[in-house]
Amino acid sequence: MAEEIKVAILEQKLEDLKDIIVKIDDAIEKLSEVNSNVTKMLAVHEQRISKQEETDSILFTKIDKLRDKVDRDYDALVSRVQTIEKRVWMAIGAIACITFLVNNTRVIEILTPEPQASIMEHRNFKV
Repeated sequence: MAEEIKVAILEQKLEDLKDIIVKIDDAIEKLSEVNSNVTKMLAVHEQRISKQEETDSILFTKIDKLRDKVDRDYDALVSRVQTIEKRVWMAIGAIACITFLVNNTRVIEILTPEPQASIMEHRNFKV
């Protein structure tokens, strides 16, 4: 009889363990599904990141080209402005000179007198 009780107890414990094993199997199944879904999500995100890196690379290349073009255009513009500025100052100087010469002919006459004949006197000195 004691043996029958032990067997009955063991059978009861096995029955209790069957429920736990079923629950563990369900949990493992759900974890496998979650793992599969996470793997798919990671693959999609990795693909998106890869595409974004390619797009970033293309955009950075285009930005660099655009910056180089803007630098070249800026240098050309500065050169043209400096050339025009030089010509304007030369023209202003020429106009100032012409205006001075036209308005100050009397000053020029005073500064550049007509040449006069020089006469040397001869003196006798006694020594």
